[in-house]
Parts: sequence; structure tokens; C-alpha cells
Amino acid sequence: MPLRRRCEIHLLLRMKSLTSLCLAVVAMAAGCLLAGCSKSETAAGNAPAKPRVALVMKSLANEFFGTMTAGAKAHQAAHAADYELIANGIKNETDLSEQVALVDQMVAMQVSAIVIAPADSKALVPALKRARQAGIVVINIDNRLDAAAMQEAGLQVPFVGPDNRAGALAVGRVVTARLQKGDAVAIIEGIPTADNGRQRRLGFEEAIKEAGLNLVSVQSGQWEMEKANTVAGSLLNAHPNLKAIFCANDNMALGAVAAIKAAGREGQVLVAGFDNIKAMGPLLASGAVLATADQHGDQLAVFGIEAALEALRLQQTGSDRSTPVDVVAR
Repeated sequence: MPLRRRCEIHLLLRMKSLTSLCLAVVAMAAGCLLAGCSKSETAAGNAPAKPRVALVMKSLANEFFGTMTAGAKAHQAAHAADYELIANGIKNETDLSEQVALVDQMVAMQVSAIVIAPADSKALVPALKRARQAGIVVINIDNRLDAAAMQEAGLQVPFVGPDNRAGALAVGRVVTARLQKGDAVAIIEGIPTADNGRQRRLGFEEAIKEAGLNLVSVQSGQWEMEKANTVAGSLLNAHPNLKAIFCANDNMALGAVAAIKAAGREGQVLVAGFDNIKAMGPLLASGAVLATADQHGDQLAVFGIEAALEALRLQQTGSDRSTPVDVVAR
């Protein structure tokens, strides 16, 4: 074979060898890259991010919800590997639009679950329906959502909380046992559209009826101390023989106690509350407040969070759960 021809064949063989080698290297690199991507996707699938649970409360100015926040944060700290917590609330009890906006914000953040103490039993239903439509677990605590409003909206949300009517009835009986048949009494209720406010009013009314007392007035204190103070002052002026004021939460009981003191009628008008916030301790000891109900605010949000985590784990909506409520008296 001519020398020139042998050189051409040798060159072709070397080029073929180099091409094969390059292809092999490219194939190996591609394989590694694909393997790396596959591993990353698998890892992400096997180890999803921790669920984020949003706690949406009512007024943070109310000590009860401050206690609720502290309890929720303590629980998350003890279960940091299990979930993340986003805790927030509104400025005052009547700021419904702000609470609706908070729910929509949590939906936009794509949280895993919302545990909510709604400021209104009906107004929050549309926002919570949007949350459920986004695939977010929703748990209702503290104030039960309106059943008719949920049915109309096609919404199912479990309630985790105490029997407010039974709690108020038990507190009311402590007070009525100190009164005489026919004595004049009054109720300062919460927001009338809030289910827990209605249930507590009904519980007080039941105790009053049992004892044969004269219910002279039912007025709303909007859950707030200042508003209740004004209402109580008016009641004391309008009814000189008033013997007791039943308040649907302790914030309003504080306002009533201040009004009684300002009117110079300490020891003459009994006061009942609901929530057992820390400020009740000295008032119970002195007799300024006769009784309140402890619904274990430090654990109430925790009960809701645990229900939400279980619903996420089981991929279910969840179901109603009754939580404890106890009478605390002098």
C-alpha cells in the first residue's frame, strides 16, 4: 500500500478514536448531570418543606389573645422540626376588614393551614372559602363560624373550642347564688354577630332566669374595656338598684369594675367575667369580680394547631373538637 494511503488511514483511525472518547465524556457528563437533577428532585419529594401554620387572631390589645400567642409560640418552639408558625392579629375587635385582609395575605403566602379566631361569625366566611379553594386547611377556634353562612357558601370548617354557653351558665350560677329573687341585673355582651358572644349571653340569661332575677338591660361592650366602662356607667345611673353585671369577657369586666368604683358602689354590684386573664387574679381575690371562666387561652390555639397538623397529615378536613372550660371563683 502506498505510504500516502497508509497515512490517511492512520489519521482517520485516530480521529475516530478521539470522537468516540469525546462522545463518551459527554455521555458521562450528561449522565452525572441527569443523576444530579434526579437526586435533587427525589430529595425534594421525599423531604418537603415543613408546613407553615398561620394563627389569625382577634385584637392583640386583649390580654387573652396575647396569652394565646404566647402559648402557640411555646408549642412551636417545642416542635420546631414539625412546623413553622406565623402569628398575627388585628388592632381592635371590630376591624373585620383587617382580619379579612390577613386571611387573604396568608392565602397569597401559600401557607399550609390557617387557625383562626374570627372577629365575626359571618363576615370571615367568604375569605375562608377562598383559603379552602386554595387547598389550605382551615381550623376555627374561639368563636364558632355561623353554620348557616357556611352552608350557603358550601364551606366546611371544623370548630375546636369550648362550650361558651355552658361556661357562661356555670359562671352565672356562681353570681346568682348570691342574689335574691327579683334583683335587678344586666348583661354587657360582646359583638352581637359573634357566636361566642351570643352563646355567653344565652348562658347568662339562663342562669338569670333560673334564679328569678330581673334582667333590666342587655348592651354590647364590643369586647372592649373602654366601651364596657361607658356602658356600665350608664347602667349604674339608669338603675340605682342594680345588683350585678354579667360581662361576656374579662376585658369588659375590667371596664365594669372601674365604672362601679367611679360610682362609689364597690361591694354593692357583683361582676362576672369570662376568659380568666391575669388581670382577674387581684379582682377575684378582692371580690371586685365574683367569677370568671377559664377556657385555657394559653392552650386554645395549641388545640387548633394540633388539629391542623393532624388534618394535614391525614389529608382530611378535620372534625369538631370540644375543649375544656372551667369556672374560677373567689
